[in-house]
Amino acid sequence: MSVAFELQDELQALQDIANYDIPNEHDPHSTDPGPLLQQAVGAIAHSPEDITDPEIFDIFRSLLKYSDAVAGAHMSKMLDALLSAFGAQIDAAIRDSKEDDQQVVMAHKLPLEMYAFLVNWFVRAAEKVKAAGEEEAPPPPVKSRRGKGGKVGTSRSAAAKKTEQWTWSDQIPGALELICKALKLKTHRIWVTSPERDAFITCLTHPAYRVAESEQYMKVQKIRMHVYKVICIAVKHHGHALAAQINIIQSLQYYEHLSEPMAECLSILAKEFDHAQLGDEILREIAGKTFNAQDTKGPRAFSRFLVKFSEESPRSVLKQISILLGHLDSESYPMRMAIVEVIGSLIRELATSEDMTNDTNQTYKQLDGLSELLISRTLDLSSYVRSKVLTTLSKMLDLPVRLAKQRLRTTRAAVDMLEDKASSVRKVAVSILVKLILTHPYGDMYGGDLNLQNWEERYKAAKEKLQEMEGVVGKAVEKDEDEDEEEETNVEEVDEADGSKKRSKKKAKIDDDMDVDENDDANEDTEMEDADADDDDDVSETPKPRKKKIPRKSIVDVAAIASEQEALAALQTNEILSLRLRKKYCAEALNFVRTLEDGMVQITQLLGSMNKPEVLESMEYFRVAFEYNFGGAQAGIKRMLHLIWHKDNSSTSEEGKELKGIRSRLLECYRMLYFDPLPDMEPKQQVNRIAKNMIELTYDATLAELTSLEEMMRIMMEDGQIHYDVINKLWQVYSAHKALPPSQRRGAIIILGMLALSKRTIISEKVDTLLKIGLGPFGKADLTLARYTCLALQRLNGSAKKIKGSLLDKTLRMEMENPIFRKLQDAIEHPCRSKDWFGMAEQAINTIYALGEHPDQLCNDLIKNLTQRAFARRQKSEELPTEGDAEMLMEDDQERELPIPVSHAPSSTQISSQQPGTSEEKDLGDVFHLSQLLFVVGHVAIKHIVFLELVEREWKRQKDEKQLAEKLAAGTSSSDKASKETEELDQVAGNAEDEIGERIAAVRETELLYGEQSLLRLYGPLLVHNRTLRAAATLSFSKFLCVSSQFCDQHHHLLFKILETSKDPNIRSNIVIALGDVAVSFSNIVDENSNELYKGLSDGDLVVKKNTLMVLTHLILNGMIKVKGQLGEMAKCLEDEEPRISDLAKLFFTELSTKDNAIYNNLPDVISHLSTGDHAVEEEIFKSTMRYIFSFIEKASPPENIVEKLCQRFRLSEDPRQWRDIAFCLSLLPFKSERSVKKLIEGLQFYRDKLHEEGVYEKFNEILAKARSNKSANKPDTELNEFESILDEHRRQGAEDQAFEKRVEGKKAAAKRKATRRSARKKVIEVEPEPEPESQAPATQDDDDDDDDEMYL
Repeated sequence: MSVAFELQDELQALQDIANYDIPNEHDPHSTDPGPLLQQAVGAIAHSPEDITDPEIFDIFRSLLKYSDAVAGAHMSKMLDALLSAFGAQIDAAIRDSKEDDQQVVMAHKLPLEMYAFLVNWFVRAAEKVKAAGEEEAPPPPVKSRRGKGGKVGTSRSAAAKKTEQWTWSDQIPGALELICKALKLKTHRIWVTSPERDAFITCLTHPAYRVAESEQYMKVQKIRMHVYKVICIAVKHHGHALAAQINIIQSLQYYEHLSEPMAECLSILAKEFDHAQLGDEILREIAGKTFNAQDTKGPRAFSRFLVKFSEESPRSVLKQISILLGHLDSESYPMRMAIVEVIGSLIRELATSEDMTNDTNQTYKQLDGLSELLISRTLDLSSYVRSKVLTTLSKMLDLPVRLAKQRLRTTRAAVDMLEDKASSVRKVAVSILVKLILTHPYGDMYGGDLNLQNWEERYKAAKEKLQEMEGVVGKAVEKDEDEDEEEETNVEEVDEADGSKKRSKKKAKIDDDMDVDENDDANEDTEMEDADADDDDDVSETPKPRKKKIPRKSIVDVAAIASEQEALAALQTNEILSLRLRKKYCAEALNFVRTLEDGMVQITQLLGSMNKPEVLESMEYFRVAFEYNFGGAQAGIKRMLHLIWHKDNSSTSEEGKELKGIRSRLLECYRMLYFDPLPDMEPKQQVNRIAKNMIELTYDATLAELTSLEEMMRIMMEDGQIHYDVINKLWQVYSAHKALPPSQRRGAIIILGMLALSKRTIISEKVDTLLKIGLGPFGKADLTLARYTCLALQRLNGSAKKIKGSLLDKTLRMEMENPIFRKLQDAIEHPCRSKDWFGMAEQAINTIYALGEHPDQLCNDLIKNLTQRAFARRQKSEELPTEGDAEMLMEDDQERELPIPVSHAPSSTQISSQQPGTSEEKDLGDVFHLSQLLFVVGHVAIKHIVFLELVEREWKRQKDEKQLAEKLAAGTSSSDKASKETEELDQVAGNAEDEIGERIAAVRETELLYGEQSLLRLYGPLLVHNRTLRAAATLSFSKFLCVSSQFCDQHHHLLFKILETSKDPNIRSNIVIALGDVAVSFSNIVDENSNELYKGLSDGDLVVKKNTLMVLTHLILNGMIKVKGQLGEMAKCLEDEEPRISDLAKLFFTELSTKDNAIYNNLPDVISHLSTGDHAVEEEIFKSTMRYIFSFIEKASPPENIVEKLCQRFRLSEDPRQWRDIAFCLSLLPFKSERSVKKLIEGLQFYRDKLHEEGVYEKFNEILAKARSNKSANKPDTELNEFESILDEHRRQGAEDQAFEKRVEGKKAAAKRKATRRSARKKVIEVEPEPEPESQAPATQDDDDDDDDEMYL
């Protein structure tokens, strides 16, 4: 008796398993399922048709319904039985389907449907059993032994076997393979009607979709491929396309992990099963979907599907691209990103396909259109999309086809994106520029360099040669061109490619043999062009002679029918075509190089970015650009040097890539460019090259660049990266007796001094050389060399930094009889009139105080000697140099000097111009000698303060050692007593240290400048009262101010007066720097006069302004002076035209923002300072300045406080400009909290009468829009809508009031004019003797009008 079974109805009922009705139901919870299962398995094993027995079928259905109560072993046994019987039934059906008897075939319908139904149900139930098995596996192993009848050895092995028996993931491939076998049935013979056949196919494919829903299963390739196979066979042979389309779309919507697998499945369906229609339909359906900006899950899944499908089957996507492009305007940025990647895949497909050789015009047209579309998306609103566009363009550069036009477009787009506001976009833009350089196609003909000047010369040469050739060729040639132009052009293009490769190989060989300039190459090109065309053995670097081979081939063909003159014309025509191609080649390369050069400035600025990946990419760009000989790369390489101070030196990972620390990457770049040995070079040549590169790094270097280079050299020396052969070579250069360029010898000692920071033996072993060269004849001839020699000698003292509070002194001190000090004294006292002397003397005095045990003794003699020379009575035969002579001398010295700090070099013009020509000259002595004396006096004063601090520390150390020795001599035994005595000793030592400190302070305060025995006392009045030498004495005077508070208090007003009145920017700049030093010693004096210091920010000289900004930054950030409302002057510098000023100002505010509410507390003063009064700036400058400042306000303090303060400022302002500025500042706040909006509404009374001003009202509308976007979705807009209506009402009312006031003012003006006319007429009437009666009427009329007008007043 067969069961009544309708597959469609059963599948429908299976949706609700709890209510699924089974006639002969068995509950495994109450009965043992083992015997039941044994009965059913035995029946279908004997005969697969027994599944139609209601009792057998119901046993299987009961076990599946209550699968959570069935053991894993039973489920495994049931699955094996079902699959075996189902397979036997399928084989029988396939065998019988070959018979003609339809009844025999139809007999298999019911068993097949029942087996398919049970397998379908088993896949659903297997998930429950798997979960239950996982939970129950660890507890009692007894069940596993009992289930196996106790025949297996140990409980552990039984449990292991149970686990092995029930692993559903291992059995999935077998089940799906059987389903694939079932799909090979000829279903149209077994199921006559379409609904029945579709129900059976759905029943078979559902397990595949069910398995695909598990991300874990789809990671297994074997399972994944079986799922694809089931779906593909069903679609291809059983009309499952529509159902598959619905299932795939639903899978993309609800299961994110299926995006790429489904794309892969459709690709397999198209390629292996030749059925692309399903993929096309799905693409059409996706193209018709609309995605919301707030929806994230759906667009992400569909975008991944599109990207994967375009990679797997680009031709299918290419057919539907026209409708998919609609998603470029989608609100969802993931979809726009997907289309961008799809376009990239299509470009890759077209560029690598065979169509590039068959139908080039059509393919190039498609490529051009897609590339243009891709580049247009660089203007997308989303930074993610812009980054994806650049990433896609970068992948296109790897294509074997060099698309010149598209490369130039990509280059221009990438350079434009360097100014993008998103750091991620800028980083990708720099990386694509690096790739553009590395893959540029302009190295075949002239080598790989991309120097702008070289390419301009090549283009010019090609252009001139082409014009010359076109002038030679006459009308006969033009006629011949018209006939054969197309054919020869094609031949020429092929020959151009072949010739380019040969020329590049030969050029590489020549470049290996000798080093020539590109200009020489150009000359060689010209010479080779004039060579005889019949000389086949000539080795040419240029393409012209090689291209003449083609005309010789054509001459053979033409000679039979044309004259020798026509053959010559054809040869010349061929050369013209070659020159035209070369000119086009050079023009494209020139355009490419110029575009890259334009982006150098922006990339240089990116080196200072706060984003680490961006900085690393910029460093890589300059490294590559330097190797390719870009003109602007050198400036970027120098700018990179300052990154040696970067604090971040740790490696991080981003997007799966490991990012090095900035400092370590900088060292790596410099090693690659300058210090790494080159292959195929002798060791001696390697050493010479590295030493030469080191020395050249010092050429034209600023003080900041030298400081950064010093730190880099120190680090490299510490790491052992500098070989001693290089150090020996530097000493050879420094001590060479032959004539060398001054900069070369200077560079050698600069580098040696830098390396000695890490290892002082580099200098200590060569002191004699330093004295012989740097302080000998070479040093006297080149004072800059002597200055750097003094710096190198200071390295003998070591580079150990003083630890705060430590009494240890690791410095090296020498006896004053050491030859070093005699040489230093001779260098200072050597007669000289060059301004380089000041820098040399400064470092010489520094060396004396750094190395000498008693530097005051030597400086005492030095000052006396200079004083005698300055005031000595000159012989009559001696003549003072004229101003012109002095200036010429200064100019000669200036040609070979390196830059020195402004504060250390009084200008030569200033000194020479102050040489008096009157009789007073005899009393004052020589002006230049006196300037030297005062410079030395001032510098000795400032260095002696530092020396006194060292003396104080030494006294404290000696006292500490003495007390420690006394304590050890006492020999205390108890640790407790020792600790107590240590505390008491610390207190005593503290008191003693205070006494020492007070003693040293008293010496500094009263003895240095006022003591009876002090030599410096004699020069104080000279610095203060002698106005003739004020220009030269200002620097020394400022140093004297740093010594004594008494001296500073008495005379500091003079320094401020000089700062105010001096017309020399050098003096003003020096005073500003000196005031910073004075503030370190006596901050209260500078703090009281800080207004005078702030005036330097508006100075017309750039150096004065920069120095003022740097000094104020130092003083404010270190708390030496207080900000008293002058922060607005600092804010003005944010928009300065000079980038160095604006960068320093930005650095100041960045650091100031780290202080507690420093910017927030001074914000009202900044707004007032920039908005109104004499200091006000333009509105646009105000806006950009406040945008920058408010970026720190958001992080510093609660915004509602700022809202309240800004609203209250409306009350005190009457100027519409100030209203607009305050409203703009309000609009900069985020308004993310309800409290901020509440404060804004509460402040309505302060600004309601200002809303008629258009700029004010617009900003409040922006604030409303911002508040709406930031509010919670569940909060109503009632309050904001009400506030908006109030704003509109007050705006309208204010506009009416303004219109009324204008009318009143107009009436007032009209009445005033009429009153003036009336009084004028009365005067005329009084002058006339007898007025006529007719004239009275108009006057009465006017009086009446006047009375009417007066009513309005």
